[in-house]
Amino acid sequence: MEEERNNKGHGLGVAALITAIITFVLAVIPCVGIIAIIPGIIAIILAIVGMSQASRNHSPQGMLIAGLIIAVVALMISFSQIFVIGKVAHKFDKFPGRIENIINEVQDNVIKDLEDANVSIKVESNGEKVEIKTDSNKKNLEMKLEDLEGGKSVKNDTLQKTK
Repeated sequence: MEEERNNKGHGLGVAALITAIITFVLAVIPCVGIIAIIPGIIAIILAIVGMSQASRNHSPQGMLIAGLIIAVVALMISFSQIFVIGKVAHKFDKFPGRIENIINEVQDNVIKDLEDANVSIKVESNGEKVEIKTDSNKKNLEMKLEDLEGGKSVKNDTLQKTK
């Protein structure tokens, strides 16, 4: 009978420790850690009930204390995930607008860069050099076209059919 009195709370200690370890494993998994709250509360209750039984009979409480500590730490990790997910959800509603603004800004910058683009091609072969320069400034292109045409306008630029 003396041996039975010394083991009071031992079964609850094992149950609390196993439940606390399962809770901890669930708590450290991102996005799954929220469901670790339920086994965490169960592990804490088992540990507290086991400690009260063990203290009445002067039984060892090491396993109960270990289960309690692991369950509390796992529960804190689970609660921290709730706060993190809450913060992410709060920021998420502003997130798509930011992406849209960034995409529009990048698109405007690319169009501006293309409008201001200057292309210069240099080819050198056997002492001969050919250089082609272009820019996308519309006024400069119109002025160059007028210079090339020599101020003369061409009325008919289609090819004549020959028989």
